[in-house]
Amino acid sequence: MTETASSRLTDTEFPVQRECPFAEPVEYEQIREQSSIAMVRLTGGGEAWWISGHEQGRAVLADRRFSSDRRKANFPFVSTDPAIRKRLHAQPLSLISMDGAEHTQARRALIGEFTVRRLAALRPRIQQIVDQCIDEMLTTDQHRADLVKTLSLPVPSLVICELLGVPYADHDFFQEHTATLVRRNTASEVRQHSIDELNAYLGALIDRKLASPDDDLLGRQIARQHRDGTFDRSSMVSLAFLLLVAGHETTANMISLGVVGLLQHPEQLAMIKDDPDKTPLAIEELLRFFTIVDSVTSRVATEDVRLGDTTINAGDGVVVSGLSADWDPTVFADPDRLDLERGARHHLAFGFGPHQCLGQNLARLELQIVFDTLFHRIPTLRLAAPLDKIPFKTDAAIYGARELPVAW
Repeated sequence: MTETASSRLTDTEFPVQRECPFAEPVEYEQIREQSSIAMVRLTGGGEAWWISGHEQGRAVLADRRFSSDRRKANFPFVSTDPAIRKRLHAQPLSLISMDGAEHTQARRALIGEFTVRRLAALRPRIQQIVDQCIDEMLTTDQHRADLVKTLSLPVPSLVICELLGVPYADHDFFQEHTATLVRRNTASEVRQHSIDELNAYLGALIDRKLASPDDDLLGRQIARQHRDGTFDRSSMVSLAFLLLVAGHETTANMISLGVVGLLQHPEQLAMIKDDPDKTPLAIEELLRFFTIVDSVTSRVATEDVRLGDTTINAGDGVVVSGLSADWDPTVFADPDRLDLERGARHHLAFGFGPHQCLGQNLARLELQIVFDTLFHRIPTLRLAAPLDKIPFKTDAAIYGARELPVAW
């Protein structure tokens, strides 16, 4: 493992918990100012290269010499929980852990589910879901609600359930277990229990679809694999696990944080109220500003790679910090300033390269419909608690708000 003289900058364990939704951890700024590539200690144990610069982060994520295979020796885990590693080694590779031709083939089989045409067909149903959630909010006599419970969670949960063919009646079950999985301080045995419960649930769901395939994403994937002679139950359960968890938890947290950001910047909010055509541009800045998953993009080098002045040796672990890269002042001037007209689509909130988030445009569509509808129908919406009293998820791998009290 080759290090430059200045590459080891701190003994702080990374990633660092956020203390405020409107600021990156000070350690990220400090380490980025001194070196965009530095060797750090990880909370999950061991050491890895921490990539904090935007240019360097994109370079790593686009370079196939950096593997996503979690089974490889020295793969850098940011979690200390051995249950996660046990599961990854025991089960077939999921989409996010595949490399090369295997990944390309698996991704190509799914990409048709997220085309512009298919998403356009989903728009009326997403609009209906959002309207129904807001209708329910407005029935309260108190003119107050917890936005997480009434809007942020139900919208993406309903959407992903319908997309996958998962009964929404079971949403409390999978939301509870998903929340357990993304908390960094969950005890190992509790985490493993949630993994087992979700796998058992999804296995039973796959079995039902095998007996009677539906016209939904999982049903179509099962039918296709049977035609191709490639069906594997364990792999299908792994795919369902990934899509179900990633498909609602990330968007739900982004809805909550986006609302907080807009309400805290009324002049910015007024811009999209006056001109909804600017909402898509505003969403890119909100995604950049909050970058809710700041260190999920881990890799391991499969050969020696020269990155700037640093040699990353074969077998070295690498972690790209999306949050730090998206606050890189050499790319985003005054990164701590929320500027909805910035034009920040080159952010890393959805990753970059071959593994860039498959469902990113579905998330964008949900966010656009939610923000435009919410602030049109409830123009007097405001936070019903001081910012420092809102319980943010400082202990979670996916940042967000546990509760978001609002009033109107």
